[in-house]
Amino acid sequence: MYDLYYVLDASAFINGFELQNPNNFTVSEITEEVKDLKSRLVLNQAIEEERIIIREPEIEFVQELDGIIADSGDDLRLSEPDKKLLALALDLVDSGYNVKVMTDDYSMQNVLKIIGIPYGSIITEGIKGVYNWTKTCEGCKKDYPADYPFDDCEICGSKIFKRRIKNQ
Repeated sequence: MYDLYYVLDASAFINGFELQNPNNFTVSEITEEVKDLKSRLVLNQAIEEERIIIREPEIEFVQELDGIIADSGDDLRLSEPDKKLLALALDLVDSGYNVKVMTDDYSMQNVLKIIGIPYGSIITEGIKGVYNWTKTCEGCKKDYPADYPFDDCEICGSKIFKRRIKNQ
């Protein structure tokens, strides 16, 4: 019996993560992100051999994650498949699974560090600290909320960019 359950991002397949045990999870959207032929063959074989389980998170965990990433600003950087995968990790942990998420995505690692779920990288070094994100005007430096709908500053007209800020 295996005690560790892996939640796999597309980078796990693309970068050659070896499925050592049958306790591997992902969401359907992640399978669509795996496009190169070799990685696709590995993924399809794992699905056929039932070494990976495609599972959708319960809606309550998607909502919980939305609140967490809104506070950290990571909602500016995460795709919908990334969010679902993180919500799945929350769901599995809540169900009593011992989970480790495998991803090379720094924004996902940032959220995982915030929520206290272990993660591993496949080919990158991984993040060193927790960061938040904000929208900032490059001219006057005014900060804007994540849901600010325009690309230009309402004060000076300069371009708005996403800025990383160190979490204290």
